[in-house]
Amino acid sequence: MTTAKPSLELLRSLTDEHVLRELMRQRRLTRADLATRSGLSKPTVGESVRRLTEAGLVVDTGERTPGGRGMGRVGSYYALADSAGTALAVSIAPDGVVVERVDAHGDIVGRTRHDISRPAHAERVATALGTATTQAGQGGGGAIRLAVVSAADPVHRVTGRLVRLPDAPFLLGDLDPVAVLTPHVAGPVVVDNDVNWAAQAERDLDPAGLSDFAYVFLGEGLGCAVVSDGAVRRGHTGVAGEIAHLLTAGPDGRATRFIDVFADLGLRHAGTTAIDVERVRRLPAAGRAALGHAVSGVLAAVVALADPRLVLIGGSWGTHPPILDAVTTAFSGMPRHVEVRPALLTDEPALTGARAEALDRLRSAIIARRTP
Repeated sequence: MTTAKPSLELLRSLTDEHVLRELMRQRRLTRADLATRSGLSKPTVGESVRRLTEAGLVVDTGERTPGGRGMGRVGSYYALADSAGTALAVSIAPDGVVVERVDAHGDIVGRTRHDISRPAHAERVATALGTATTQAGQGGGGAIRLAVVSAADPVHRVTGRLVRLPDAPFLLGDLDPVAVLTPHVAGPVVVDNDVNWAAQAERDLDPAGLSDFAYVFLGEGLGCAVVSDGAVRRGHTGVAGEIAHLLTAGPDGRATRFIDVFADLGLRHAGTTAIDVERVRRLPAAGRAALGHAVSGVLAAVVALADPRLVLIGGSWGTHPPILDAVTTAFSGMPRHVEVRPALLTDEPALTGARAEALDRLRSAIIARRTP
């Protein structure tokens, strides 16, 4: 039995992809460097560099290696062209809109932030998003090829529109980030909720390679992401993991919605369902025990339905040590429990996840453009 040999076009395509990925990682390399890293011949790499230069993706930087007079041939340094483009990573959160512009090396080449007044009406958020995007897009770096958006609300998985659910603490009205960003972006706009992005960031950060876990977010709002076989499970419309309305034990021991526990304990901001984080963190021992018992009931439901290997708890009060201790103590008494530990990322975890996705998609888009 003979094995079909790869075609010349396929070999060229694989070589070009390898050269581009090396230049994304190392910024500038000579053809000799590229040949050494790839194990390919210098002529093969040289032809790849020529093709990519003609395609406008690679440029001669004008820098040269030391050489001549017995020191060997002078080498030219090559780098990605600015025309390769950039991507946007966007966060729409209760504390404001953040827009970052990311290049193919993973560097943040522009960042802008706009605060949002409360209550956050969709029109104001859309205006802040448009302004921040315009500012982040100023300067060099080539075209903005795509955008990845993290939103602190449920997101419809098909349309990318934010979904208004009862008792949602953040956005008032209907926001369409895709419509706002499309005029600024040459390619797709991908939108998902913040808890899903934070879960993906935790998955990618863990050295053991997390593939089956639940990420429970406990902050001003409440949320959960289920990662199974390495992928976030979003549900039919994209609102899987909305735990606010799960039934759990209230402070008086009777069944109640999780979101109502915070009203019963006096832990909401006035006139809204948003949770007062500082008040939660100052709870006395009895209040922490009641809250820990309520959270453990939610965790029990998540474990029963999703069967995760472990539960990560994130959010501004979920990782607070006295609260986390109360949760783990209560949960350990449940008939079925798994390991519970705090999330590793505490600084902009959702934006971290969105940024990583934007970088990955940008690199793939650049590689897809390699044919002149």
